[in-house]
Amino acid sequence: MRFEILSRRSCVPALSLAIALSWSMTTVAGNWPSWRGPGLDGTAADGQYPVEWSAEKNIAWSLEMGGKSGSTPVVWGDLVILTTPIDGKNGVVALNREGKEQWRVTIGEEDPGKHRKASGTNPSPVTDGERIFAYFKSGDFAALDMQGKILWHQNLQEKYGEDTLWWDLGTSPVLTSEHVVVACMQTGPSYIAAFDKLTGKEVWKTDRETGAPEEAAQSYSTPIVTMYEGQEQIVTLGADFVTCHDAKTGKELWRVGTLNPGQERFFRSIASPVITNGIVIAPYSRGQTLTAIRMGGSGDVTKSHVLWTKDVSADVPTPTAEDGKVYVCTDKGTVACLDAESGEEVWSVMLEKNRNAYSSSPVLANGLLYLTREDGKTFVLDTKRKSVVSTNTVHEDTFTVSTPVLVDNSILLRTFDRLYCIK
Repeated sequence: MRFEILSRRSCVPALSLAIALSWSMTTVAGNWPSWRGPGLDGTAADGQYPVEWSAEKNIAWSLEMGGKSGSTPVVWGDLVILTTPIDGKNGVVALNREGKEQWRVTIGEEDPGKHRKASGTNPSPVTDGERIFAYFKSGDFAALDMQGKILWHQNLQEKYGEDTLWWDLGTSPVLTSEHVVVACMQTGPSYIAAFDKLTGKEVWKTDRETGAPEEAAQSYSTPIVTMYEGQEQIVTLGADFVTCHDAKTGKELWRVGTLNPGQERFFRSIASPVITNGIVIAPYSRGQTLTAIRMGGSGDVTKSHVLWTKDVSADVPTPTAEDGKVYVCTDKGTVACLDAESGEEVWSVMLEKNRNAYSSSPVLANGLLYLTREDGKTFVLDTKRKSVVSTNTVHEDTFTVSTPVLVDNSILLRTFDRLYCIK
């Protein structure tokens, strides 16, 4: 695989987590440790981020990638870490903030993507600043230190059973204060499992069988970790249900379902949930429904804790949320702001019509929404003015499903072929 640096300026380097993890705010002030950012909600730390760029303007550096992938990079300290195929194997690559490669490792044989939007390395890595955790379509699951040394490696398909997803794995691992967690929701045995960060040893594994029909049993979404009433919890969306689990033991605390009352056979889920002000926002039904659920309760809380369901939703992009407001970008480019408590639509904006869809998830920074279309065109929308303030492209012939990373006044934008640093 070849990395070609086209141009280079300094690309200097966001966990305002609403959860009491062991990562301190001081430590993570300039980091993007997971694909949905420092708060797991698609919001960036305050800063002066670029609003305008082009192939000739504000590109600090650009790297050509030898393999194609849709995962989102993570950032910690001086390292930018991403997953990518390397010569037919699953790869993890680390760069510094100036775009210079620091190390690369391979972890098992790549299981190539079947869909045009996917690869064998679509799950994004996650890091706590001491270790990097990577998970691949092949089932390979590993921890590395920050210098690229493999600390442990196992294959979850060999351990728990083969992948039965009709398409390509997209679920990324997530971190709790003690463990690294992977969710597997598919036709056949499904589960959530937690592993010791130091050894990779299974700590707990909870079956997640919901009775969803055919492809509806399959999910490509990523769980979210949150703190609720002093307890660390994991919320998972997929297979027609939202379930909440004790992060320490895996015990199911509550569930909401069914999100598929008509038992549609093909309601697989891609977009992930987001949480704001103790309310879970769950996109479902191939972008036809958005459901708000109040955290808490015990057992089946469908009748007591569902606040509202709307038809403003997304199939692929995961919503962004901040301070009780939910920002949804549909696959066709309608952007809406909803009140999380009431479901009331505060405003909506239709982006320019185009044959290309939206697969990247929106990112919010300083009241501006960054929305990247599959052709790489990024719209910057002012949430106060409710209007687009700029449209930006990096190259005419490009394709992306990755979410932009906004950290330390810079933007990392990954396409299938290239990684850009914009500042």
